[in-house]
Amino acid sequence: MANRTVKDAASVHGTNPQYLIEKIVRTRIYESKYWKEECFALTAALLVDKAMELRYIGGTFGGNIKVTPFLCLILKMLQIQPDNDIVIEFIKNSEFKYVRCLGALYLRLTRPSIECYNYLEPLLVDYRKIRVQTRTGEFVLSHIDEFIDQLLRDDKVCDIILPRLQKRELLEDMNELEPRVSALEDAFGDDVSSGSSEDENPQIEDDYRSPSPVRRRKEERRKDDRRDHSRKEENRSRDEHRRERDRKDRRERRSRSRSRSREKKKKNKKEKEDRSDKSKSSSFKKDSLDISEANALRASLGLPPLIE
Repeated sequence: MANRTVKDAASVHGTNPQYLIEKIVRTRIYESKYWKEECFALTAALLVDKAMELRYIGGTFGGNIKVTPFLCLILKMLQIQPDNDIVIEFIKNSEFKYVRCLGALYLRLTRPSIECYNYLEPLLVDYRKIRVQTRTGEFVLSHIDEFIDQLLRDDKVCDIILPRLQKRELLEDMNELEPRVSALEDAFGDDVSSGSSEDENPQIEDDYRSPSPVRRRKEERRKDDRRDHSRKEENRSRDEHRRERDRKDRRERRSRSRSRSREKKKKNKKEKEDRSDKSKSSSFKKDSLDISEANALRASLGLPPLIE
């Protein structure tokens, strides 16, 4: 079947090469559209063309666990087991950076620790930019040297649990691996051998003090983080000032409305009192007029007047 390992494939780390990828991730790869359409009947020769078409690296992403083409090609390489020379050519390829990343991850999965150190450590001087797809589906910027450093240090890369890698110090003590020579040691050695002082050749001293690209990127990220933090603080203070101003305006409007309501109540009360006074005076005048008319009528009849 299309998902089976080739018959003449050798076991890797004592197991089927495809089992180096977890079963749930492997199942998602088998169900993916890229695997069914692009990886079917793929040979080592055709694999090179597919690797050259890669535009980013990554593992799984999304809530329903989708897989990237990079992860599909890794499983296909584990399934067909290309020759070691092809993998080495992938790593040495300087034109296509994602082909180099593909070969580096496959080498880290299948080869022993000594070969991993010998072939991967020279790639730490490759500072080219690469695109990485995160678990949320977003793309972030990274570099090849950072990816290689993850392969040598981390336990899980691109959602693949890496085989255990022996410590470099242990291999050096066993004389199975030469001590690593940093790219900066050559420059320091040339400076010591030349015997030049800081006054005689200040340019070399400036080169020594210049940070490495990895450190420079970290400093830039710290500066960006500080800048973002300061912007957030400014926005927070601006929002607090705006909220305080809104609260003050609401209090002022509330106080004005209360004062207007008090004045209106006083006015209505005064008008009501005036109307009551007018009604009392009019009723008193009407009563006095009725008494006078009654007295005139009683006088014409010869009766005594009424007492007001």
